[in-house]
Amino acid sequence: MLLPAPLLMSTPVPALDPVWEFWLDKPLRILLVLLGASILAAVVRLLIRRVTGGIAKGTRSRIVRRMERGRPRWVEDAGLAGARQSQRAHTIGSVLSSVGTVVIWAVALVMIISELNYDIGPVLASAGIAGVALSFGAQSLVKDYLSGIFMVAEDQLGIGDVVDLGEASGTVESVGLRVTQVRDVNGTLWHVRNGEILRVGNQSQGWARCVLDLPVPYDTNIELVTELILHEAGLLRDDPKVGEYITEDPEVWGVEAVTGESVTVRVAVRTVPLKQWDVARALRLRIKKMLDREGLHVPLLNQTVIRQAEAGVAAPGPPETGQVRSVRRDVPGSDA
Repeated sequence: MLLPAPLLMSTPVPALDPVWEFWLDKPLRILLVLLGASILAAVVRLLIRRVTGGIAKGTRSRIVRRMERGRPRWVEDAGLAGARQSQRAHTIGSVLSSVGTVVIWAVALVMIISELNYDIGPVLASAGIAGVALSFGAQSLVKDYLSGIFMVAEDQLGIGDVVDLGEASGTVESVGLRVTQVRDVNGTLWHVRNGEILRVGNQSQGWARCVLDLPVPYDTNIELVTELILHEAGLLRDDPKVGEYITEDPEVWGVEAVTGESVTVRVAVRTVPLKQWDVARALRLRIKKMLDREGLHVPLLNQTVIRQAEAGVAAPGPPETGQVRSVRRDVPGSDA
């Protein structure tokens, strides 16, 4: 049965319970803000994990020592690279997650305060002034953190690497987002701010090479000396101490310099990282013994030669370097 139109329009709408009316007003909106912030923070963390999972695609593999058929060999290790990838992703992910969470909950807090009818205008104005002041006073701090994030993300260095950071060089002992600690060969621990690092020379990634410049007498047969040096360098691969560190056959690159006293021959040997100095020492010793056997002597540079006649005496004044001076002594009783 249909009610008349005037009667239908005058039917009163039942009023809500005051308790429900209270909970459906501001508490509900505050609850929705908290729920939205929680969901957004979870989504941001999920996206950050997916992004950081691909940070280390360019990770350089590390060369490690492995035993194969009873003999030690140096091979590339993907597992070590994966461990560094996991460490880098965890570091970058934790930083980005923390920043994202702080920003999201800061915005949510401001919205909740606004729902409670508090005047947040002065608070926002004060925060803006404080932010401008901090932006001027903490520029170097922000620069350090940003540089640290990119250094870790790009795998420029890691704990245990031997690096050259300009003023400081040595073994990395700690990598932080603001400061990197490097201990040099003398034992000094350097604390280097990441924002001050303009270049990174990493001697632990991939492979290394020892390069020796060997001076030989000017009148030496270069072809013969080159063969002798190459032969000794090749025998170095059978050395029980450093032979395992050599990854490729040694090479003699040729004549590097020519002077009036010597000819410099350059030899290069490719090695595993951080072992180029051991190989260089062993190679110098072998070449020194070879030169002794062949009767070849490393020429003395800037030598001074004074030739004196029998019963002669040098004239006053020192001789110039590289010049030969003949002198004569007047014998008593002889003609002047």
